[in-house]
Amino acid sequence: MEIIYDAFMILVWRPFVLTRRFKKQGILGPKYRILYGNLSEMNRMKRESQLLILDRSSHDIFPRVFPHYHQWMSLYGETFLYWDGTEPMLCISDPELVKQMLSSNSDFFVRAKIRPEFLKIVGSKGLTFLEGVDWARHRRILNPAFSIDRLKVMTKVMVDCTLRMLDEWSNQRSDDKTEKLLMKKDMDTEFRRLTADIIATAAFGSSYAQGIEVFRTQQELEKCCVLSLANLFLPGTQYLPTPLNFRIWKLDRKMKNSVKKIVDSRLESETDYGDDLLGIMLKSCESERKERKLSIEEIIDECKNFFFAGYENNSNLLTWTTMLLSLHQDWQEKLREEVFKECGKDETPNSDTLSKLKLEHVYALQMNMVFMESLRLYGPVSFLTREALKDSKLGHLEIPKGTTIIFPLLKMHRDKLIWGSDAHKFNPLRFENGVSRAANHPNALLTFSIGPRACIGQNFAMIEAKTVLTMLLQRFRLNLSDEYKHAPMDHLTVMPQYGVPTRAVLSTETETMKSVLLETEMAWTASWWPWKVWTQLPNKLSQTLTVPSEHPVAKYLEVPIQVTHVTPSCNKNSREEGSQMISFLSIPPVAAIGMVAELGENFTHSTESV
Repeated sequence: MEIIYDAFMILVWRPFVLTRRFKKQGILGPKYRILYGNLSEMNRMKRESQLLILDRSSHDIFPRVFPHYHQWMSLYGETFLYWDGTEPMLCISDPELVKQMLSSNSDFFVRAKIRPEFLKIVGSKGLTFLEGVDWARHRRILNPAFSIDRLKVMTKVMVDCTLRMLDEWSNQRSDDKTEKLLMKKDMDTEFRRLTADIIATAAFGSSYAQGIEVFRTQQELEKCCVLSLANLFLPGTQYLPTPLNFRIWKLDRKMKNSVKKIVDSRLESETDYGDDLLGIMLKSCESERKERKLSIEEIIDECKNFFFAGYENNSNLLTWTTMLLSLHQDWQEKLREEVFKECGKDETPNSDTLSKLKLEHVYALQMNMVFMESLRLYGPVSFLTREALKDSKLGHLEIPKGTTIIFPLLKMHRDKLIWGSDAHKFNPLRFENGVSRAANHPNALLTFSIGPRACIGQNFAMIEAKTVLTMLLQRFRLNLSDEYKHAPMDHLTVMPQYGVPTRAVLSTETETMKSVLLETEMAWTASWWPWKVWTQLPNKLSQTLTVPSEHPVAKYLEVPIQVTHVTPSCNKNSREEGSQMISFLSIPPVAAIGMVAELGENFTHSTESV
């Protein structure tokens, strides 16, 4: 009888009472369905949205990533109630309420309960999910590992790992002369591998092989976690012998063993353990003061926590930033000029040159602005969650105990009332006067959170991103591949559903091409210029075009060519003499004449933008 009563209270009575309490405050939402809440609607809308491909120049990605939030906001307003199974979820988009919750009322709101599967990835005893005195103890012990002086030492590791990746890129160029300037890379894959290498080496002193093993296991666990989130969670189901649970248990054991190997190798080989993140944690084991001590189990969970945060969030930041710079070539050139000015064209950054610069001045203003804008538009953390420990007041809202509060950062970072009419556009200049003055609210950008629980690794993330992007822009020019599909999705973090295939061109060879820019003015009579060609040529072609190597005119060239503009100067409807001004890159005049004669009616659709 007691079981039936408890089930009735959880499945029926509590949802009914909470719905009425919020309705009295003017807060509505989708209808609660017994046991499942609104999970079915959420899953259906997410499946449908993942079939959509956005225009690559559109940064209004919120409806695709969170279609359920988008639809419910349009129906019920920006503050609404919905149900994740039997758990009440209150969605709020007010930055002032975020500030109150994370700063003033931080003791009344704690990290929301998460699925057990996700704890397998990051550990239940890591800094992210601890509360109270345990959180304060961990934070106090870990702070020295992320000091500015320590981060400058880590820069050499960041440089070495990045240089190894870029050297691999350079050595992988095709021997085909027509393709020697280009290489195609999936930036998402490349940056995930790189950031895993950096965090493993810089923070834990492990080898690339050891780090990549942890990284791959976490990736598999992440996929399992995403699959489980679509299902209804009932307490105890994580212990059932289902195929998914068997897979999660196996990966969890593998993860723990991999991290323990890294810890054990340090314990065996070092006497003072070093002063990186792992060394600082191991030294705390020997402390006699309880408030300065971590257990081995806690250290293993912290390693899992920082492995995940160190590669997942940082790789997403680099991936989306290079995507934006590939779309906005003007900003890519501005950053390249800034890099050349601060670090030189050919000089490899090292710990000595970087340590001379204060963190806030590393590669100066424009790169900071671009990263801030990238974090605003494509921040890896798409929402913040907190749970009310007791009945609380947040602004004008009465929040019942046990309610989970969701702050959809992806929506808040695009709010035109806060960020202005161009909120959906890429505009780094909004951060020209600093983050606090970029919007109508000083705490509008919440990527790293605010208050006492602000991200401990944000300085590490920014130095790593600036180091990697600096070395990348020194050596390569980037353009999105035609294969790129603009499809951001929620996969625990905001990531590209189909990757970010990008064309990388060696900067030195691009400069050589530019140095031999040839403007050839050619005059033809109608007898020289086939009428068919003349009528198909557009009146004005302002975009930059590339003629592919398979095009018939490629036989006149040794490398792919770019046509920067074509402007007819005679009437297509007459056969009078006229002239064509055509700008080519690295093309002898005779090759240009032969090319123009063969372009024919396929001129427009046989070319592709770069």
